[in-house]
Amino acid sequence: MVREYHKWYSSRLGREMELLVFGHAGLPVLVFPTSGGRFFEFEDRAMIATLSGKIDAGQLQIYCVDSVDKESWYNKQVSPRWRIARHVQYENYLIHEVVPLIRKNNGDPHLVSLGCSFGGYHAVNIALRHPDVFTGFLSMSGAFDLSMFLQGYYDQDCYYNLPTHYLPNLSDPWFLDRYRHNNYVLATGWDDQCLGQNQNLDRVMSSKDIPHKLFVWESHNSHDWPTWQRMLQQYL
Repeated sequence: MVREYHKWYSSRLGREMELLVFGHAGLPVLVFPTSGGRFFEFEDRAMIATLSGKIDAGQLQIYCVDSVDKESWYNKQVSPRWRIARHVQYENYLIHEVVPLIRKNNGDPHLVSLGCSFGGYHAVNIALRHPDVFTGFLSMSGAFDLSMFLQGYYDQDCYYNLPTHYLPNLSDPWFLDRYRHNNYVLATGWDDQCLGQNQNLDRVMSSKDIPHKLFVWESHNSHDWPTWQRMLQQYL
């Protein structure tokens, strides 16, 4: 399996960022780690091994990025305004630095975002905010309303980065038309602490006639890597 390590200084984040690429061709997939996770998490948790057959066959090319969650959403040492501002900087890094790398390496016109738990939030939010860049998402046990991290603070950046806040009011045909050409999958479990948030996002997307699928698994400990491995095999 082709495995590439990349590291460069991001002027948008003011720090060095790292990522791993697995595979030589196929559908490009941008993978977000879980809360405070690192770019090597997907490999360490055997998710790459789970997909090894498709990766080796040139069906998938996986890009595992680092997170700055501990500098943004989870950073209690700074004000909520700085937390959301750091998140916006992170998105700019992804769109203007990581996506160009993907486009340079891979000629497939599609691009899927993927994440588990907190990574599911990132996968859903960036895909919905940039439906011309991302043609689909797969969120496993995602959480989508992060208001609790903002301690009552709220501004436009908060609003436009909480999918269950901005989607209900969205009427712009530019977004809605693109959503209807993309492929969105939510996966969770009956005992998942994020079940309610997935059901809520499902209702919101349905109310906007956004094509998507919600899968609720009848499995124990569904908010964990063994279940996510099985979901990955089935939905990606």
